[in-house]
Amino acid sequence: MRTALVTQAADVPHPADGGTGGVTVVPVDRTTDFRQRLAAVQDGALGLLDQFGAQPLEPDEVTELPGAEPLALLRALRRAADGRYDLVVVDLPPAADAVRLLALPDQLDRYLRRLLPPERQAARALRPVLAQLVGVPMPARRLYETAEHWRAELALVRELVEGPGSSAVLVVDPGPGGVDLVAETQAGLALFGVPVEAVFAARMLPTGSPDPWLAGLAAEQQKACAELGDHLGTLPLIELPHLGRAPADTADLAQLGVPAPGPAPRRLGPRVTDRLAEDGELVWRLPLPGASRDRLDLVRRGDEVIVTVGPHRRALPLDSALRRCTVAGARLAGRELSVRFAPDPALWPDPR
Repeated sequence: MRTALVTQAADVPHPADGGTGGVTVVPVDRTTDFRQRLAAVQDGALGLLDQFGAQPLEPDEVTELPGAEPLALLRALRRAADGRYDLVVVDLPPAADAVRLLALPDQLDRYLRRLLPPERQAARALRPVLAQLVGVPMPARRLYETAEHWRAELALVRELVEGPGSSAVLVVDPGPGGVDLVAETQAGLALFGVPVEAVFAARMLPTGSPDPWLAGLAAEQQKACAELGDHLGTLPLIELPHLGRAPADTADLAQLGVPAPGPAPRRLGPRVTDRLAEDGELVWRLPLPGASRDRLDLVRRGDEVIVTVGPHRRALPLDSALRRCTVAGARLAGRELSVRFAPDPALWPDPR
């Protein structure tokens, strides 16, 4: 199996070929990526920069800004998923940052559509006239083309993140608070369409040690794993032994006994159940494993439903039928959020 590992770590060894076709390490160079993107933006805005007397930044004076790292990682993911590999593995940052990173394509696409809606592109022919009226050149066509290119690139990355075959594996240090962390991460990933395939409990200490200190730590880990198992239900919980050192090569990986990836879980995302004949309602359903009622919020805003799960929020568009309905109620049950919609008589077609 041809595998790519997308990682920001600089010291990842290249695993030796071992009957699987080997692994290609795809490094993330956030500095080079940021310089290239900034150069593209400056090229598209040269007219405005000249008008206001601004001097473009030279490549050797550019340092990346906060936020450049996740964008560079997503673009590296896009490059790795060009068909050369059978499997692409992404080494993500810690849980909360990972969810925010995977949410970026959806969020940035929404912002671009609000700030530069596609219908505004039809006004391009008026820009020379507007420029004469206000005395300032309108943004160059290159700027709008760059925005459209970003939107297309975001759509590709979003399909990779949310598409069939994509899933996440969580690696946790079993201990107090582990269930809450896994639950919050599960719910955040589900909100953005990423199912969790398995949870790895890392650095498990051997039980039965004569040392009371080590025995106490091992007992604490076993208790945490039992709680995690109860929370996860049928989701696999895989315990990985502590090697006494950080894994550094394929021999260490073999000693850990990490199983091969299984079939990808079912794709997550909203769906609609038609219960008009039975109850006079349409039910909008969103799988949210790990979500709790006390950290869940739901707001209908125009043609969108804004769902907040803990620190994570997403605006999800409603289809045309639900846009002509009012919210009749909602509940969280069976790891799924269900929102009932009743047809608005003023907008719903009369069946007579």
